[in-house]
Amino acid sequence: MADVLTSGRPRVTGAGRPTRRRPMSTSMLPRRSGLAVAVFLVPPLLLYGAAVLLPIVQSLVLSLFSWDGITRLTFVGLDNYVKMFTRDDVFWTAFGNALGYLAICLVLQLGGALAVAGLLTALPRARELVKTLYLLPAVISTVAIAFLFLRIYSLEPVGLINQLLAFVGLDGLQTAWLSNLQTVLAAVSIPEGWRFTGLYMLIIYAALIAVPRELEEAARLDGASWWQTFWRIRFPYIRPVWITTTVMATTFALRGFDIPYLLTNGGPGQASELLTTYMYKTAFVHTDYGYASALSVFIVVECLVAVGLIFLLLRRKDA
Repeated sequence: MADVLTSGRPRVTGAGRPTRRRPMSTSMLPRRSGLAVAVFLVPPLLLYGAAVLLPIVQSLVLSLFSWDGITRLTFVGLDNYVKMFTRDDVFWTAFGNALGYLAICLVLQLGGALAVAGLLTALPRARELVKTLYLLPAVISTVAIAFLFLRIYSLEPVGLINQLLAFVGLDGLQTAWLSNLQTVLAAVSIPEGWRFTGLYMLIIYAALIAVPRELEEAARLDGASWWQTFWRIRFPYIRPVWITTTVMATTFALRGFDIPYLLTNGGPGQASELLTTYMYKTAFVHTDYGYASALSVFIVVECLVAVGLIFLLLRRKDA
C-alpha cells in the first residue's frame, strides 16, 4: 500500500537527495517501428514491382515495336494502337464480347453472392455446410470446371441442360450451347460467374453479420419493410465491402481467359472471342508480339478505367 501511495513521489537516496526517473526516450520507438515497416514492406513491394509493374512497362515499350520473336525489333511508334482502333474489326468484336462477359459475370457473382449471403443470415442451421458447398467451385481446377461444363452443354451425347429440357417437354430448345452463335457468349460466362460466387458470398456474408442488430430491430419497430431495412440499414454498412468486392469481380472478369479459352478458344468465329484470348492468339499463334503487347496495355488501361468508374459512382452515392 505504501508503495502505491509513494509511487508518484521522487525517490530519496541514502544521502537524502531525491532522484528523478529519467524519462523514456520516445525517439527510439518511431525509428524501430519505421525499420520494422521497411523490413516487412520492402520485400513484397520489390516482388510486386518485379512481377507486375516491370512486365507492364515492358509491354508498354514492346507495344511501340513490331516483333515476331525471332528477327530484330522494328520501331513503329503508335502504329499498333492506330491499327487497334481503326483497322482491326476483331478487336472491336472482342471488346464488345468482353463487356457482355463482364455484365453476365457481375450479375451472377455479385447478385448471387448478395442473395445467398442474405439467406445465410436468416438460416438457423447448416450455415457452415452451405458456405462450404458454395465455396467449392473456387478451389476446383479451372480445367476440371471447363470439362464439367463441356459435358453439361453437350448435345451429342446429350448433356445435363438438354436432358432437363427434354424432361420438361422443351425438346425444341435443345441446342449445342457452345456452337450456337446466340448462346455461346452466355455459355462461357456462366461457368466463370458460378466459379467465384461462393468467394464473394463469404466476403459479403462477413460484412452482413457485422451490421448492428439493434438498428435493424429499431427499423422493424418503426414499420420499415424488409427492403427498406436492407437498403437504409444494411447496405450503407456493407458499402465499403461491396465496393471492394465489385472491384475484384470486375477486374477478374475483364482479365478472364482460361475458361473461355478452354471451352471454345474464342469460337465459333469470334462469337466468344475476348480481348484476353485474342491477345494470346495474336502473340503465340500469329507471333505478333508488338501488337499483342498493345492489346495487353489496353486491357490494363481498361481495368484501371473500370476501377475508377466504380469508385466514382459508388463513392459519390455514399457521399
